[in-house]
Amino acid sequence: MLPYAAYLRVYEPLSAFGEPDRSCWAAYAAAHERLRRGGALEAEHAEAMRRLIAVPPIVAPARESEEAYVRRADGVVYICPWQTRLRSWLALGRLRATLPPSLTDTFVPRRIAEGAAADFARWNAHYPSIRTHILTSTWHVPLAWFVPFGPPERWLVLGGGSPNSDGGPATVTRTLIYVTTMAQARRRVARALGAVRRGLPGPGGLPANSYPYGDQGSPAGGPRAGGDTGAGYDRAEGRGPSGAAGPSGGAGPSGGTPPPGAMPRRGGGRHAGGSRRRDAPRQRDSPRHAGGSGHPGAGRRGASPSGPPPTAAAGEIEEIGRWLEEFHPRALVELDYGGLVHLLDDGALQADQSVAEVAAAITGLETGELELAVAMYQRLRNRWRALQAAETAS
Repeated sequence: MLPYAAYLRVYEPLSAFGEPDRSCWAAYAAAHERLRRGGALEAEHAEAMRRLIAVPPIVAPARESEEAYVRRADGVVYICPWQTRLRSWLALGRLRATLPPSLTDTFVPRRIAEGAAADFARWNAHYPSIRTHILTSTWHVPLAWFVPFGPPERWLVLGGGSPNSDGGPATVTRTLIYVTTMAQARRRVARALGAVRRGLPGPGGLPANSYPYGDQGSPAGGPRAGGDTGAGYDRAEGRGPSGAAGPSGGAGPSGGTPPPGAMPRRGGGRHAGGSRRRDAPRQRDSPRHAGGSGHPGAGRRGASPSGPPPTAAAGEIEEIGRWLEEFHPRALVELDYGGLVHLLDDGALQADQSVAEVAAAITGLETGELELAVAMYQRLRNRWRALQAAETAS
């Protein structure tokens, strides 16, 4: 897990978990000594660093994490399991799938990687679902991740103390998050997907030469996000956020090829392969992700300077929608800027209105105000391109 990463998380109510997971998570949430937000972030970073600097490196912990991020809202307890072991396996698989073997072996010796792949295969034989509650993106927030949220759901902490959402002690951790209900998130994704599809060049959409996001007349680079400005979610009973960043997630570790369902599928409880939820729909595979992050909405490498083609933008929004459909309908969805807040000063964080700009861009597509859509998209693109440049400079 890198320190400069953003996270998209789903918190499910305790009722979404089958036994014995439900009882275990209920006891965990009630435990006074469990990790809170700031401590959880530091603990995960420390654990990842210990495994990374070990000789030989430890690809994944020997046991699945028993930690989770906890939220409370309207008297309901919500759980987002860390799933460190599973996500580490998936991250290794993505690494092996996207880098040449010579580079992969530099990071993880082949013998270690093959051993981890074998461990994953044995685990996967007993727990076929590889759904994870957390998606990770390094050095930027994929624009599609802004789709599920509305501007009133923004929660910014620059320091100075703010109560935890679960009633814990005050935190001074710099934080920028958005939290919404699953119902709102799904509605916004559906709205954005419809607007982007209608904005595609060709039959039923914009004329081929009028798509607003292409450079020099090219249709490349549609908006990857959308949303609305609906009523804001009650921020966990009026208190600050609880839960923190997780390790890297991704695709499976076997043979350099992500396993089916590189985008997580339904299933898994306390250990991500536990009892199946009572309301679980059928499992379904999803496309493998060829991009650098290997998760729904992640930016594809090799795209034009404007961003992905419009069809890719629609595809990324659709993937986010499919991922959200895998969870309980009363779950909560959280976008956390995570370690990215340390790349931005206070002024930049206060000025960041990416969700509002995405909402305006989608509205522009819906109403035919292409100039508005272009302006909002250009602002988003320029802001996040500048931040991503820090990756190559580091």
